[in-house]
Amino acid sequence: MSTDPYHTVKYEVDTSLQAAETLRASYLRIRSTAREGSEELDWARNELKATLAALEADLEDLEESVRIVEDTGARLFGLDDREVIERRKYVDHVRKLIETMRGEVSGTTSTSTSSRPQRPSSPKATAEEDDQAEWSRQEQQMIMQQQDHTLTSISGTLTTLAEQAGLIGQEVGEHNEMLHDLEANVDRTDNKLSGAMKRMQKFIRDTEETKSGWCIAILIVILCILLLMVVLF
Repeated sequence: MSTDPYHTVKYEVDTSLQAAETLRASYLRIRSTAREGSEELDWARNELKATLAALEADLEDLEESVRIVEDTGARLFGLDDREVIERRKYVDHVRKLIETMRGEVSGTTSTSTSSRPQRPSSPKATAEEDDQAEWSRQEQQMIMQQQDHTLTSISGTLTTLAEQAGLIGQEVGEHNEMLHDLEANVDRTDNKLSGAMKRMQKFIRDTEETKSGWCIAILIVILCILLLMVVLF
């Protein structure tokens, strides 16, 4: 069975279409308030044109995958004819959306619509409009599902970050307590060391004074002996 690339390419088309819809809404909002030729309006128009170009390139790849299935045969890819028809409808639907947005960017949508004579709706046209409305509804649901998925992912990420921040705060508190205990121990050790140094200095002074007294006493005794010897002899 051959590999079916449709869903991979369709995901890229859906992503580009969502970005185009967002830029389209922004462009229409700016166009309704900004004057023609303003920098903001030109930027929004250029961004939408670039996104539409990327969307059209993705759509070409998607249409090529549908064409391959149509030419090769649906059964070769494990599909039925109904699935192939749905894929072709989706491609046509996205292409109509691209044409509509291009018309809005170039400013020809309202003109072409007003100048075109109104024709009575045929059953075929009504069916096509119903299909387009259904595709639009499905597209909106898909966009909302993608947004919900994105919000869920962001919420999970924020929850993880909050938990990590709580753990970091707890560790910082523990480290602060350890530093406080260490500082207290250092202060006690410093006080003990200062007391020991004072006692050592006192001991040295006392020792020096005692040695000086003994030396004087010995010298006096020696001097007395010498004087006695001089007198006697």
